[in-house]
Amino acid sequence: MYLEYFGLKAPPFSITPDPRFVFLSERHRDALAHLMFGVGQGGGGGFVLLTGEVGTGKTTLSRLLLERLPDNARAALLLNPSLSPVELLKTLCEELRLDTAGVTRKPLVDRLNAYLLEAYAQGLRVVLIIDEAQNLSRDALEQIRLLTNLETDTQKLLQIILLGQPELREMLARDDMRQLSQRITARYHLDPLDAAEVGAYLRHRYHVAGGQRLPFSDAAIRRVHRHSGGVPRLVNVIAERALLGAYAHDADTIDDKAVDRAAREALAPESRQAPRSRRMAGLLAAGAVVALAMAAALVWWRSWTPPEPVATIRAEPVAEQVARPPAAVPMLDGAALSARLQAGAPSLASAWRQLLQLWELPDDIPATCAPAIAPGIHCLHGHNGLDTLAAQGLPALLRLRSGDQDGWGVLLGVDSTHARLWLAGATVDIDRIALARAWNGEYRVLWRAPADVRPPLEPGSATFDWVYARLVPRYLSADAPAGVAAMREAVRRFQDEHGLRTDGVVGQETLMALAATDGSGPRLLRVLDLEQGSRACR
Repeated sequence: MYLEYFGLKAPPFSITPDPRFVFLSERHRDALAHLMFGVGQGGGGGFVLLTGEVGTGKTTLSRLLLERLPDNARAALLLNPSLSPVELLKTLCEELRLDTAGVTRKPLVDRLNAYLLEAYAQGLRVVLIIDEAQNLSRDALEQIRLLTNLETDTQKLLQIILLGQPELREMLARDDMRQLSQRITARYHLDPLDAAEVGAYLRHRYHVAGGQRLPFSDAAIRRVHRHSGGVPRLVNVIAERALLGAYAHDADTIDDKAVDRAAREALAPESRQAPRSRRMAGLLAAGAVVALAMAAALVWWRSWTPPEPVATIRAEPVAEQVARPPAAVPMLDGAALSARLQAGAPSLASAWRQLLQLWELPDDIPATCAPAIAPGIHCLHGHNGLDTLAAQGLPALLRLRSGDQDGWGVLLGVDSTHARLWLAGATVDIDRIALARAWNGEYRVLWRAPADVRPPLEPGSATFDWVYARLVPRYLSADAPAGVAAMREAVRRFQDEHGLRTDGVVGQETLMALAATDGSGPRLLRVLDLEQGSRACR
């Protein structure tokens, strides 16, 4: 229905697994690396454990693992582990194409042991992958532990990878599971996506589906993250509903209010109010039901006109004024960006001087990004996504690469589809997808704060008072006790709104984002006039 309206070739946010749409965030890549480690160590290790909430991508990672297995690896995948020990052994043998005529435990174990010894003699690695492992009974877990006793004098013959929900970690932490737990050689918990990764996830899937400009505004992306908790499957459910709503209302863009409406209709109210660690299954089930009802709902959408929203005015910090360039800003695609970098990659020194100029600082300050480069001016060197930098709102040095050629640019502005950069003496606009291919996430940012503002956050410190002053009244009531617990909760709300990791810890990135709220110094453009080549940071 909405595919032609948005110029799409396929539904971008279907909950049906499709390898074309796989998006690997940094944490997904780390998790996959742990799984590949489990295969790479052959029979030399014990168990590898991967846990995560419902819908965070564990099964997708297991499929990627199967696709990337080395030629000398043989894998057995168990998707339904709610089996007795004998049924589990029989299923494992069937996966390895072994005769399962023996219906008792010992003949099955003997056949499996003979197969593993033969595979070892041929230089093969055998891996057992068990999905939804939290459904394993205690007896089945004990049988799996006993399988790791199949070994030679130097190494074990079977590598076992357990995938499951957080309850699996609780099961293995029990005292009666300590023998199995002690054999786990690698553990990884797959957290949901943060706000920046949700933005990258939406853009990736929309682009793969044939879309050009993602219709979700930056505020809408943050609302998708908040409603979904960063769970990819729930992101899909909400985004799909929001696209359908936009089509029904002939809207070209999706704002935060449209996402709120989509979330209300796609997710059960009682589930949205429940703690995230306990609500996932209910949310996903509700999403599936809503997905089936979308076509019928469209008729109602077409005939209903929402009331005009009441406009609200919120005071915003006054950012430093910007100047309009005399001519339209050139637009670079991926090939043009690569050509510029290859022709003469801008040095760190030249980009650093440009950043210093934006801050009206002396240009002889060394480009070392020391924690304090000048009185009241801090520097942060880190890795993050473009959405997070956009939420922080400060110009940043970006390290770019084309082939074996490195270069540096200065990020001047960013919106939902494009970024504006200072690159080798010129201001250019670049498609965000093209920029993502040339940028590995490394950045350097300057920010303004008193010299004694630095982690950690301790009551009575200058940092504590400075942070408190910036959280009141929007994130923390002035009447609330100025304790660590209340402060951490306010920090979490601030981090969530600004695309930061919501851990309540005030680190350098959170301090920088708080500093940016006072509006002093240069700021990123958030709306780029791509036709007129609008304003740039000065």
